[in-house]
Amino acid sequence: MSALEKALSHSKKIGIDECDVIKVKKKITTVRITDSEIVELKQNFDESFGIRLIQGKKIASMQTTNEDEIENIMLKALRASSNLKSREFWRGLPYQVNHAKLEGTFDERLDQISGTKCMDIAQDMINSADNDKVNTITGSLNIVSEKFELMNSNGLDFSEKSTYISGIINAESEHGEIPVSGIGHASGRTLANFSSEQIGKDAQRMCVESINPQKVDSDSYSIIFEPYSVGELLAFVVAANFNFKTFSEKKSCFSANYEKEIAVDQLTLLDDPHTPEGMGTKSIDDEGVETKKRNLIEKGIFKNTYSNLFDSYKEGEESTGNASRPGSPMGRSAEPIPISAPHNLKVIPGDQSQEEMIKETKHGLLVGRLWYTYAVNPIKGDFSCTARSGIRIIKNGEIIGPGKSVRIIHSLPTMMKNISAIGNNQRNVIQWASLPSITPSIKAENIAVNSI
Repeated sequence: MSALEKALSHSKKIGIDECDVIKVKKKITTVRITDSEIVELKQNFDESFGIRLIQGKKIASMQTTNEDEIENIMLKALRASSNLKSREFWRGLPYQVNHAKLEGTFDERLDQISGTKCMDIAQDMINSADNDKVNTITGSLNIVSEKFELMNSNGLDFSEKSTYISGIINAESEHGEIPVSGIGHASGRTLANFSSEQIGKDAQRMCVESINPQKVDSDSYSIIFEPYSVGELLAFVVAANFNFKTFSEKKSCFSANYEKEIAVDQLTLLDDPHTPEGMGTKSIDDEGVETKKRNLIEKGIFKNTYSNLFDSYKEGEESTGNASRPGSPMGRSAEPIPISAPHNLKVIPGDQSQEEMIKETKHGLLVGRLWYTYAVNPIKGDFSCTARSGIRIIKNGEIIGPGKSVRIIHSLPTMMKNISAIGNNQRNVIQWASLPSITPSIKAENIAVNSI
């Protein structure tokens, strides 16, 4: 009998109404790069358990790394549940579901990868970032192989193997008046589709092309956000507005706009949990509900929200299959209480190249990277972000040189209605400890920029 079966058997023995048990077994390989050298190779093997108990519609939870402690902590949680508030809206855990076998989510080569091979990949990242004008290269490579198991007292029994790979390089230069930097990043689920060399090349290009930046005057600009900066906006500004809990509590800047136009008709944003190589791709969510593609914005119209069981039940609705137990640096965790989150935020690409977008820009900026991105007033949709590197000044259809740091304070609803072009250069983006997205470059008009 497995640890999960023992836990469920014990929950019945002590009279618990409902129970779900999660086990996550991970192998995490991290290569750390400092001062243009590999300074650390670390491998961690983790195994943890998460348990959620529902007794009299009171929900208790616990987590442990020790299989032998499970029965004891279940008893403690059951006793503690008497002090909890009953959730009368709770309608039950899911039953066994049919789930599709998805391609591009597990790679035997990543699962069995050696430390030597990991260092070779990291060294390729360093070598491709090297340049006479690059002084220092830092970064990391993370590879995760995991087995996720979920069982509950309603007969659900699910297990899945997954692999993830993500690399990032930051190239820094002191050639010029002020220090500048550039970033390169790639992520995916299989080794065959991961380009270590491209990471370094992207970091080197952004860094070298940022040397001797000019002051960017405070003004209103057309801004072309490259995929990495679009991913930042999606993760920290856009996504929360489509969380069903946020929407139903009228804390979304689009709470009054369901089924209404909130963006230009060029924009379609969906949660796509089935796309190959997506960092959040999965056939069922982390509660056992089948995942489905959902258009959040369809040709500019607000169409859907995302939710888990608890938040859906609270409003008398059904889960959309968006329960998430996010793990670090990637994958899942054994967190007993899941959150609601999109799996892969995906912007449908347009038909313009980034070069064509630049040619059509008279007075603008190309922004490759954003920092400190957050909602200033979430209900109104106001947000702030800073571009510190990877800025190019565009005049009359040409890049005339790099720009210095700027701050952008803007309104999300306004910006989404001022999108003028969507690129065809779609790529995977995942910010550190954040939501995965798949997006091309996006151009928006009339964005106020302040010099720093």
